[in-house]
Amino acid sequence: MDQVYDPTEAACNATVSCADILALAARDGVVQLGGPTWQVLLGRRDARTASQSAANNQIPSPFANLAALTSSFAAKGLSARDLTALSGGHTIGLARCAMFRSRIYNDTNIDANFAATRRANCPASGGDNNLAPLDTLTSTRFDNNYYRDLVAQRGLLHSDQELFNGGSQDALVQTYSNNPATFSADFAAAMVRMGNISPLTGTSGEIRRNCRVVN
Repeated sequence: MDQVYDPTEAACNATVSCADILALAARDGVVQLGGPTWQVLLGRRDARTASQSAANNQIPSPFANLAALTSSFAAKGLSARDLTALSGGHTIGLARCAMFRSRIYNDTNIDANFAATRRANCPASGGDNNLAPLDTLTSTRFDNNYYRDLVAQRGLLHSDQELFNGGSQDALVQTYSNNPATFSADFAAAMVRMGNISPLTGTSGEIRRNCRVVN
């Protein structure tokens, strides 16, 4: 990160935070992969501390059920609709075998062929770091196929399939699976709201000169 940040720091000393750069990079990455754009509100400052325990406690687990997911988002001021829209970020990327092993061997709300395919690269023991795409068809393109997978019971993570499992988010998942424009609009709006969760501003925190370390 510091390698990206250095030219910015040189041109605009102590002005642009690493937090803002990350927010902009997230937006631009989505756009580059075919997804929506949104206005990134700027002015965040960087924290002087980090907490692994807070991250582990406050970021939802891939093994969580819908109630736990909804509760963890609500604790940050985000709605169940935000939860379902932001989960669509799983239309890109990969997950480790250790994160979905229990899903493909133990869950019953899973397509049998999908489970068999995933088991081929994720044994019942070992291979924890073997990877599988979160989106079965277009894991390098930002689209709504993630929701189509959920409707077909092909969610890779237990927490993914919880969004379409006879619960409160089923109708919204169905909507997103059929209407990519609605998903895109909701995702963009939810990203703005997520970007507004307790930012450091004013004189709080700092503007890091090197994103890897505090000043």
